[in-house]
Amino acid sequence: MSNLETNVDDVLGWLADGYLRVETSGIEHIPATGPAILAANHSGAWGFDGFVLNKVLRRELTRPVHLYADELVFRLPALAAYARRHGVFGNDPTLGRDRLTRGDLVGVFPEGMDGVGKDFSLRYRLRPFHPGFAATAVLTGAPVLPVSIVGAEETFPKLGEIGALARRFGLPYFPVTTPLPLPAKWFVTVGEPIPAPAADPSYARRSAAARRLCDEAWVTVQEMVDRDRGRRRTPFW
Repeated sequence: MSNLETNVDDVLGWLADGYLRVETSGIEHIPATGPAILAANHSGAWGFDGFVLNKVLRRELTRPVHLYADELVFRLPALAAYARRHGVFGNDPTLGRDRLTRGDLVGVFPEGMDGVGKDFSLRYRLRPFHPGFAATAVLTGAPVLPVSIVGAEETFPKLGEIGALARRFGLPYFPVTTPLPLPAKWFVTVGEPIPAPAADPSYARRSAAARRLCDEAWVTVQEMVDRDRGRRRTPFW
């Protein structure tokens, strides 16, 4: 790694351990071999949860997880280089189907930008999941592992947005948030796998099965988020 990438990695490690005090559970649900899709909620004004999740999983697992990211992540060369080096990919409408076919792990944020773009008043209320990941699960037979992330909403709360700056930089929104991350307590929880239904030759039935899988994953992640929020006495405990 370059010095800059090493520094980014070191800062992420310090933030996860000493500042955000990230507590993980359910890692044993991630299979040691074979494909699986990790589907996580997405929140916080800058989408910082993606980098924290990537860091935590790289330390906890003996195999890589390839996280899918929006093209915005790849606009800054230094950030893009760091992301690619650590398994982050984008610009793939199949959401990692080739990787899953090879037996790899793929991580997605099915809320997309809607998750990180919601106002703080709507914190921890998941936006609808885009069903693409579920369609990929059905086609590849990969189980879906629900992942709950609690803490990102308070670390970078989205208090508003500035439309002029969003248009200037070509962003879906430009958030009004804190200049530095706040020291919220984080929980990252991996739930039990949800098996993918068999791929039906009928496109209509296959699509219906994918939507049912998508809805089940959404409900499961929302329930996990609700439960983990209740584990904190205060957001900054």
